[in-house]
Amino acid sequence: MADNLHSQIVGWAKIILPLCALALLSTLFLFARSTTEPSEIVLEEVEAIAREQRVSAPEFSGVTDEGAIIVISAKTARPDTAQPDTVSIDDMRMRMDNANGSHVEITATTGEVDGRARVARFLGLARLETSDGYEMETNGLIAALDTGVVTSDGLLEVRAPFGQLTAGKVTFLVASEGTAQEMLFTDGVRLLYIPQAP
Repeated sequence: MADNLHSQIVGWAKIILPLCALALLSTLFLFARSTTEPSEIVLEEVEAIAREQRVSAPEFSGVTDEGAIIVISAKTARPDTAQPDTVSIDDMRMRMDNANGSHVEITATTGEVDGRARVARFLGLARLETSDGYEMETNGLIAALDTGVVTSDGLLEVRAPFGQLTAGKVTFLVASEGTAQEMLFTDGVRLLYIPQAP
């Protein structure tokens, strides 16, 4: 009789215990709430990134007619759907190494490269530095990728080795092996000359 009771208990346990385990699992899936559940905003951003064509850390390079080497790098780049052959760029940076050994570096938070017109536009606040000590800030720069000529798109302030300079426009001409780099300042030029200590 004891063996019969033991067999009955084991038989019922084989049925009841799996059912309890199944009930516990189902309550975990039905009532569990994650505190780190992604918000709708994050999901929308992920979907937008997935739909958008984007390249991380791109780099473009070329050579001008005068032999200067131009390298454009960025954080991200994506095609502009409104303008064909145009790439929109974030954290845009350009370095131009001239044939005479000098160089120019330009940075801006945003910009674009027009492949058809062979032009790079630095939008918003742009900074330009030359290897011979000139530092400039302006609201936009345009660089012709075939000739290497860089033109400001607004008022500018320049810190030069000899002082400070403001102008309405500046044009940087590419240096060659026989000539140094030229900077043409126009539209209301003002120069504050600061003598250097001997």
